[in-house]
Amino acid sequence: MKWELLVSFSPFFFVLLAFVAFLLWNGSVVLGAKEAHAVSPHFAQIMYFSIVSTLFAAPLHFTIGHALDLFQSFWKNRLLGFLLLFLASIASLLSVHFFSIAHPYLLADNRHYTFYLWRKIIIFHWSMKYLLVPFYVYSWFSIFRLLGKTRMRIWTLVYFFATSAVLIPAPLIEFRYYTIPFYFFILHTSINDSRSWLLIGILYTVLNAFTMTMFLFRPFHWDHVPGVQRFIW
Repeated sequence: MKWELLVSFSPFFFVLLAFVAFLLWNGSVVLGAKEAHAVSPHFAQIMYFSIVSTLFAAPLHFTIGHALDLFQSFWKNRLLGFLLLFLASIASLLSVHFFSIAHPYLLADNRHYTFYLWRKIIIFHWSMKYLLVPFYVYSWFSIFRLLGKTRMRIWTLVYFFATSAVLIPAPLIEFRYYTIPFYFFILHTSINDSRSWLLIGILYTVLNAFTMTMFLFRPFHWDHVPGVQRFIW
């Protein structure tokens, strides 16, 4: 089957070659201001992605049935389960302690919601970034559990490493960076009940209504820059 596999994967090889050509031509993976988007070891980024993804699909993750299912999956193989839980907690603590990056754009641009999430939640108190670790760990194990119902373990592992490879080098916290990994998660998760789809639809309708309201009806001005500024993701 080697030739069949080669033919099947050939489109991906062209994408890879195009990427290498782009690197040689551009000099880096960054478009635009290279000095402002230098590759950084931002391991906390995958923590933020996990909790954002679970919140944006909250009806799948935060139910009693799903929590019990997740607990039972640990309890079946308690030694391995709690070892993974311990290692994930240690890795998360190290990530937020040593690799939480406050990008200058994040600290300066109050038009974006991440500016307020960073100030009002993550650095509200020195202990907050550590208190959020259990939520990060739960979020990732919940994602793994849902993907594990429809995909092989190797697929889930590759998904995690691919997501990490995309997000960790990015020093700036931006929700748009999470879009494609989140889409992959939703597309490969089996959502069979209409109740979950309905609740997710209501959640997105409320989020979009809030976003549009803030953008259209809550403009503000900067003293040092002429013109109207608006809130956006």
